[in-house]
Amino acid sequence: MTTPATVAGKVFLIIYGLFGCAGTILFFNLFLERIISLLAFIMKACHERQLRRSGLLPTNVRKGSAISEVDSLAGWKPSVYHVMLILGIFAITLSCCASAMYTAVEGWNYIDSLYYCFVTFSTIGFGDLVSSQNAVYQNQGLYRFGNFMFILMGVSCIYSLFNVISIVIKQVLNWLLKKFGCRCCSKCHKSSARLGRRNAITPGSRFRRHNISVETDGQYDSDTEGRRLSGEMISMKELTASNKVSLAILQKQLSEMANGYPRNVSMNSKQNGFSAGIGALAIMNNRLVETSDSR
Repeated sequence: MTTPATVAGKVFLIIYGLFGCAGTILFFNLFLERIISLLAFIMKACHERQLRRSGLLPTNVRKGSAISEVDSLAGWKPSVYHVMLILGIFAITLSCCASAMYTAVEGWNYIDSLYYCFVTFSTIGFGDLVSSQNAVYQNQGLYRFGNFMFILMGVSCIYSLFNVISIVIKQVLNWLLKKFGCRCCSKCHKSSARLGRRNAITPGSRFRRHNISVETDGQYDSDTEGRRLSGEMISMKELTASNKVSLAILQKQLSEMANGYPRNVSMNSKQNGFSAGIGALAIMNNRLVETSDSR
């Protein structure tokens, strides 16, 4: 039960633990990656062996050659459930073997030994049961080496198993959220989309807002819903998409502004036989109407 007593020892422990714990986590992650790579290699080797037996793969093709069906292990990654099952079996086997050793050497019962293995391998470390505390053991050097190897492999295996279990828990939670999604989510999404259309335009959001307007155009009952505030800067494309203003209406408004509209041009055009068109033709007709009126 060695602990730092001096100030220098405590400061050294903090600095050493900062890098030591980070390096240990890196070691555990690399251990999990090597386990996955080993499983992928075994799966690939078994598949190639079956192909050779069935005659689909030539026997003279060497493993890892370019003629082989799969040159890398990228497509042979095992399922997360298979990895969890294999790590669970390995952790249980390792704990049972270590418990048998602790029962024989430390004098604990088997249940206490299993409890000690889980507490130690998971780095919980309550301290109620501690190994290698007696002064003398039979075959002490061999026991300490076995204790070190069991703890090292057990911690690596349990840490990898916790990582895989966390992935499985995340997948289960995502499945539950999709399965039991509330109906108000669509309403909340609709209201957030409406509020988003009233916000000022930021760079890079033109196409995103355009897509929202295209998807939600059919959900509004009137043209006044979903409009932007009058003081905001918007592009012509977004104006036509979000406010349902067609290009023809814009041309009509431009022609009215160019001719000093509102006037009684439409009445005069009907009296003179000119149709009230829009666009460039409307501007020309309005000019002809003004010329005929002046004459």
